[in-house]
Amino acid sequence: MNRSLEQIANAVGARLVGDGHVEVSGVASIESASSQDIVFVDDEKYLSAGLRSEAGAVIAPEFAASVAAGRPLLISDHPRLAFARASRMLLEGSDPGAQAGNIHPTAVIHPSASLGSGVSVDAHAVIGERTHIGAGSSIGAGCAIGADVKVGAACEIYPNVSIYPGTIIGDRVIAHAGAVLGSDGFGYVRDRKTGRYERFPQVGRLVIEDDVEIGANTTIDRGALDETRIRRGSKIDNLVHIGHNCQIGEDVVIAAQTGLSGSITVENGVVLGGQVGIGEHARIGEGVMLGGQGGVLPNKVLRGKGVVFWGTPAQPLRQYLKQLAALARFAKKG
Repeated sequence: MNRSLEQIANAVGARLVGDGHVEVSGVASIESASSQDIVFVDDEKYLSAGLRSEAGAVIAPEFAASVAAGRPLLISDHPRLAFARASRMLLEGSDPGAQAGNIHPTAVIHPSASLGSGVSVDAHAVIGERTHIGAGSSIGAGCAIGADVKVGAACEIYPNVSIYPGTIIGDRVIAHAGAVLGSDGFGYVRDRKTGRYERFPQVGRLVIEDDVEIGANTTIDRGALDETRIRRGSKIDNLVHIGHNCQIGEDVVIAAQTGLSGSITVENGVVLGGQVGIGEHARIGEGVMLGGQGGVLPNKVLRGKGVVFWGTPAQPLRQYLKQLAALARFAKKG
């Protein structure tokens, strides 16, 4: 969708230098940009390449304002964020194949389900009884949405997502292909006399708040007796598992192949690297960063806003690196 640079600058909070009437329609890398694209630069060493590109405009920090650019600039103290916001603005509604409100004839929708205005449901999707899909949301091909599910407005549910009964999803949530939301947790009780395992009841629910994104083939279990909750703005990568009764705070980032056992609390602003493993009933404090393949033992508490932990069992990075250095010295002596 074409937008003037003046419109974009106002929307993303950037200062425009140059002709605000120039229109662009997309975003691109410096190497592939055309005159219809915006690019961004966040390091001074890349500015000359950005200015030599074919781009219609460049988003850059204040250091670009004093350069003879020869093209419009959008000056921002956070160019990457401004670029991301500009891309959403430009790409909104740009898919000519999108048909808001289209219900495919092969979709199966229970008569008691309700769909808000502009909802799209693709081929072979199934929507269960008493389920509500909010206005402007899209349900991809082959999705299975159980009974009594609530999906908010402007959500994107990609193909083959399974949403178990009773799950509650907020507005603007994105669930990528193959995600399984609200499945039973891994809970069993062993009979000491027979050695056999019997299922512990899994009758809680899963609540996903607004603006959460869930990666492909990620699974999030519902609560055993209460609820699992993913709070506003958290971003979860592909192939992540979150067990029953977990509480994930706001603006948490969880990278691929991470596994969380049951009843874990992850507070606001935590960053978990790839392949992290966390034992049951652990707590990860606000703002903690846990490096890739880090491991947290059951019932352990990690605290320290902005502190980076690494290793198994996880410990502050400086301490962990000292231990590695000591081991290396010991190995050389041997």
